[in-house]
Amino acid sequence: MSESPVRPWLSIIGIGEDGLAGLTLASRNALDAAEVVFGGARHLELACAGERGRPWSVPFDTAPVLAMRGRKVAVLASGDPFWFGAGGSLAGHLTSGEWVAYPVPSTFSLAAARLGWRLEETVCLGLHAAPFERLVPVLSAGARVICLLRDGEAIGALCQWFDRHGWGETTVIALSALGGPNESIVSFTANAGSPPRCKAPVAVALEAKGRRGLSRAVGLPDDLFIHDGQISKRHSRALALAALAPRPGEILWDIGAGSGSISVEWALADGIAVAVEQQSARIENIRKNAAAFGLSHRISVVEGSSPQMLAGLPPPDAVFVGGGLTAEHFQAIWTLLRNGTRFVAHAVSLETQALVTGLHASHGGDLVRFEMSHAEPLGRMRSWQAVRPIVQWTTTK
Repeated sequence: MSESPVRPWLSIIGIGEDGLAGLTLASRNALDAAEVVFGGARHLELACAGERGRPWSVPFDTAPVLAMRGRKVAVLASGDPFWFGAGGSLAGHLTSGEWVAYPVPSTFSLAAARLGWRLEETVCLGLHAAPFERLVPVLSAGARVICLLRDGEAIGALCQWFDRHGWGETTVIALSALGGPNESIVSFTANAGSPPRCKAPVAVALEAKGRRGLSRAVGLPDDLFIHDGQISKRHSRALALAALAPRPGEILWDIGAGSGSISVEWALADGIAVAVEQQSARIENIRKNAAAFGLSHRISVVEGSSPQMLAGLPPPDAVFVGGGLTAEHFQAIWTLLRNGTRFVAHAVSLETQALVTGLHASHGGDLVRFEMSHAEPLGRMRSWQAVRPIVQWTTTK
């Protein structure tokens, strides 16, 4: 005997600045049927929720909604509730049959329509509760970005951030209350001085100018990172990342992370990194580098190196050990890995090179020795200055 299907008790309703007039008949019916209506104060006013209205708590909390499971409840959100909205936060706690969504055009869609921008070629970000550094990975000359901001004051702070980081020539288009009677669109450059005053809801459209942005290739310049000399240098980092083969959503254990440069470039490829380091000063450098690249949400930092500590980490898809690997350490790591996990180790000392040579014989994979030289001054001329050879062992469990 089949179980009866779950009946939806929650309606997640997108609403625009045109209020009730912009809702479909289905949205209006769901709103009218709700015993309780949650939303921001502005949403509740637009929907004429009256005594049924329950303003969102600050910070945002799904618990009050979930506590009413089984009653007829509506949640109001701006535009499309599943694009930087409350929809995703709520759906993560519900089964598919418990809710029904009624989206309207998002702020991103309305902004692109006003500006004539192709939305599929535009980066869309929610910066109302995130640092401006989230822009770092996506900015490049000519890039178009639409960002949601907290309020009108944030426009000035964003312009100052652009100017401070060499993007002062960027065109900024402030868009507020799109789709409603108080809609406003104003264009200016980031370094032009005081931006216009805008009321929420606010978005900015950006055409980046002034710099080239980050290279999309691995092996970023060393001087982009804060470090104390303990860093996988640019060319060896590129070789390591090529072997690690990052993919979106995959998890890396970066053991002995040093400056965190490997973790940063893994995260730039849309991966998740766990940077493991035992020296406190270097841990601080890792955190600073993660923040500077706008990747603090993708890089977690763990202090220590004991096998017991590693056992508590989320299982990785790849592991990198940049130096100092011992037989005991390898065995402790290896026993924790799932089949299919990629393992990459770099060895500089003769002892570690001997170890990975033996491990290659017993565990297979690829063993490669890299020798590099840099041109350095030699009197009035130049000569090649060799760096220490690196032995790279790559294998899959």
